[in-house]
Amino acid sequence: MKQQYAAIVLFALFLASGLTSLDRYRATRRMVNEDMDRALAITMQEQQSDVISIDTLRTFNSHLQIAELRGKATLAVDAHGQKFKAYARCSEAAIFSMSDQRPAALLWTLTVLWALFTWYRKTQTLSVVAAIDGNGCAIEGNSFGGLTYSEVERRFFATTGNAVQLTPMQQQLMEMFFQSPAYTLSKTEICAALWPGKPDASETLYTLVRRLKPVLEQHSDLKIESDRGRSYRLIIK
Repeated sequence: MKQQYAAIVLFALFLASGLTSLDRYRATRRMVNEDMDRALAITMQEQQSDVISIDTLRTFNSHLQIAELRGKATLAVDAHGQKFKAYARCSEAAIFSMSDQRPAALLWTLTVLWALFTWYRKTQTLSVVAAIDGNGCAIEGNSFGGLTYSEVERRFFATTGNAVQLTPMQQQLMEMFFQSPAYTLSKTEICAALWPGKPDASETLYTLVRRLKPVLEQHSDLKIESDRGRSYRLIIK
């Protein structure tokens, strides 16, 4: 999937999540306001007085049909008008906590997962297409530390798009590095692959690595790290 399409889907999920959450909140607010107005009207009718007291609040709460609203709704008076008027109110946070946000939560979860997927695909794309050849075409392959290995051409390319000139032994060793987990190889497996009939290829391997190092440093950000001669690993400088 192209990055622009992935971004469109991400934006659509984000918008749908926000609108769903807002819609649920507004529906709950309407329901809360209706319940508070009804309970207040019954309370004032029973009390037949505009005086707000502890008994008024207790009676008001008893007439609320939404159980979660009891204890969260409060009564106040408006002394700015010509008449002394009581009204009910509830905090926005309390209304939001009472709203059913499960559909919105599901959409938010999908949004986060899609964002992570999009980010992962983007990093994979950057990893696969990391060099441009002389004709402006992307070189596809496994990329690490500024070096891209094209399995189609069986060649290594720098970020400039130029092919890195390697000897056959250097080429084979680098292919082994790029095909191994964590770009790490043991001395035993290198010697067995490159010099299967040689009893002790330690010096030959040392020479090969020593001559390969400046080539890597010239064309990439990689260097070969040795673990006391037991294993070798490609790392980014």
